[in-house]
Amino acid sequence: QVAESGGGLVQPGGSLRLSCESFLGSTFSINAFKWYRQAPGKQRELVSSINSGDSISYADSVKGRFTISRDYVRNTAYLQMSSLKPDDTAVYYCNVHAYSPWDGDVEVWGQGTLVTVSS
Repeated sequence: QVAESGGGLVQPGGSLRLSCESFLGSTFSINAFKWYRQAPGKQRELVSSINSGDSISYADSVKGRFTISRDYVRNTAYLQMSSLKPDDTAVYYCNVHAYSPWDGDVEVWGQGTLVTVSS
């Protein structure tokens, strides 16, 4: 129902763009896209979010380096990551909050995409 893509290996200082596409269907309205990440041995943390009013937030650790955006037509969110650091290495997960009159509020997670920052 949610699919991430765009992860990979990048050198420090490099850039990657992650994509998260929702396949929930036209009966759902998406209230928010959120990006989380989980590094080895660490808890999952919220990286960035964008809601239906285009209100955006970022974790302090990525402010000024990451940019979140969404395409309402494609039901897709993007996370543009620049000036990547080894500490950004993690599995990145997309989380979607949506609503339909039949199912109510739903929360869906993607399978995750691995980002590795290393020389």
